Amino acid sequence: MIRVSAGILIDDQRRFLIAERSASVHGPGFWEFPGGKIESRETPIAALRRELNEELGITIADAKPALQKQHTYKERTVELYFFVVDDWDGAPIGVEGQPLKWCDIDALDAANLLPANREVVAWLREEFLADA
Repeated sequence: MIRVSAGILIDDQRRFLIAERSASVHGPGFWEFPGGKIESRETPIAALRRELNEELGITIADAKPALQKQHTYKERTVELYFFVVDDWDGAPIGVEGQPLKWCDIDALDAANLLPANREVVAWLREEFLADA
């Protein structure tokens, strides 16, 4: 089992940041909510802070646990810890050269998201954006 923390970054226009996966990782060409593997002895929030700093060059000011999901791919099972991040310092950039894009909820439906990330879109629509 691979444990992963992922950030659902939301800007002031209620758009969500997604990143394209590189050719050197599982699921190349798919898009995902940014984050990465939780290292041994690391908490999910600590991993999220480290990963978003390494991948996006930002420092999280506030992150709230959103949902935890397990997803089984053909070759692996991942346990994902998603956090809503609506306050950070810095401007997100693809530090590792990965393309980034901001999407509204409808554009997320059309994005080529990893299957485990697609499940989050329904939650966002039902739980997070219901009051919008």
